[in-house]
Amino acid sequence: MNSFKIWRKKLCIFGFMTVIVFGLSGCGNKSPLDPKNPVSLTVWHYYNGSQQAAFDALVEEFNDTVGQEKGIYVEGFSQGSVSDLETAVRDAIEGKVGADAMPDIFSSYADTAYEVEQAGALADLSGYLSEEELEKYVDSYIEEGRIAVDGTLRIFPTAKSTEVMMINKTDWEKFAEATGASLDTLATVEGVNATAQAYYEWTDSLTPDVPEDGKAFYGRDALANYFIIGMQQQGVEIFHVENGEVTLNVPEKELHRLWENYYVPMVKGYFGAYGSFRSDDVKTGDILAYTGSTASAMYFPDRVELDDGSYDIDYIVMMAPVFEAGEQCAVQQGAGMVVSKSDEKHEYASVEFLKWFTQTENNLEFGSVSGYLPVLKEANSVEKLDQVIASQQLTVAPKTYDCLTTIFQEMGDMTLYTNKSFENGSAARKILEYHLADKAVEDRAAVVAALEQGKSLEEAAAPYVTEEAFGEWYRSFCEALENSVK
Repeated sequence: MNSFKIWRKKLCIFGFMTVIVFGLSGCGNKSPLDPKNPVSLTVWHYYNGSQQAAFDALVEEFNDTVGQEKGIYVEGFSQGSVSDLETAVRDAIEGKVGADAMPDIFSSYADTAYEVEQAGALADLSGYLSEEELEKYVDSYIEEGRIAVDGTLRIFPTAKSTEVMMINKTDWEKFAEATGASLDTLATVEGVNATAQAYYEWTDSLTPDVPEDGKAFYGRDALANYFIIGMQQQGVEIFHVENGEVTLNVPEKELHRLWENYYVPMVKGYFGAYGSFRSDDVKTGDILAYTGSTASAMYFPDRVELDDGSYDIDYIVMMAPVFEAGEQCAVQQGAGMVVSKSDEKHEYASVEFLKWFTQTENNLEFGSVSGYLPVLKEANSVEKLDQVIASQQLTVAPKTYDCLTTIFQEMGDMTLYTNKSFENGSAARKILEYHLADKAVEDRAAVVAALEQGKSLEEAAAPYVTEEAFGEWYRSFCEALENSVK
């Protein structure tokens, strides 16, 4: 963060001159572009595989049509993973030896964009979009992009996601037939917990000669989302941000509810986390269901691969579970695009490309491959999706289609939420992501060791699920979270 603060000072004069030269006039009504002398734009992103192919195809289409007409040529470059992209951006800003120059546009999550904005390196997009244009975008997506101190727009929403529950339908039906388990129960966090216990006990009963060998039912990607949205569903904003300053809200009662519905079932083996992602755990047959991003739907396996063979599975897509009697709130996530501060011509051209990319047909074409949600209000409907698939003759993976349509059908009844950005927001999110998860994995290993010594599950887990154990974790968690934002 220190390097960003240094660069903020270095860029202060440049920013001041930018305001003097054209900050007041914005882009005006006249385009600064000349088709005879096209401007070239570089875009850094983290798309790979089919997502990158879809993005590249749209870039090519833009260059051959609107770009050629207006004098804009775009070239996209994948930087690998999200962390690789963030590192490349930081290296460019700091001017490290061997680093590439800053791109004109790059994908960015809000926390990273906030750091770059604090360095004075992001363009103010407000002057390049009319109020009428802004109104067409989902309100919360635009609001997320207003990370500057003065509330001006710095992140252009391009593709978003939320969370769903994905279930191995084939093995679920065997369990449901044997026990009477109902999918309706999985609508709540507590219902998932209870179902997971029932599944563990059922699978344990299948081998009566081997005690305590029940299997986990459920897992979760992105535990930070569980904290942020779980608290929000209970009416608590864990990160309350005003004017860039964060207030931590960590009431014991609500956090206890999160603890008992994640840590406790993890320690007892009702939940599991084994591979890099929970879709990996479904593939190995270690769990049946997980909560993850809509963009992860394409990775849900078609087969379970066991040591002694494999078999095909079908799937079910459901909305992510909500705490009982909680607010119908779901996470809003997904990187947007930011524009590097440069000159009017490059900034104007960058926004023109992003406007085109987020037009309904183009955005749904990208989303139908990537699993991302479109950002225009009118585009978030099953009817629009079907129209684009038909008109563009697109081949859409059934899992991705079912995932998108499930969300579209429920969007009217739920609120998408993401916390506002603040200094050290990435560090604070890491506490949410790993503090409880790491402890759960460590303590589960101790429970398994006790089981191997002949103890029952109740005896083995007893030391870890007491109120005293919660209190110890709670105090440690609060201290770690406080330290992360200092």
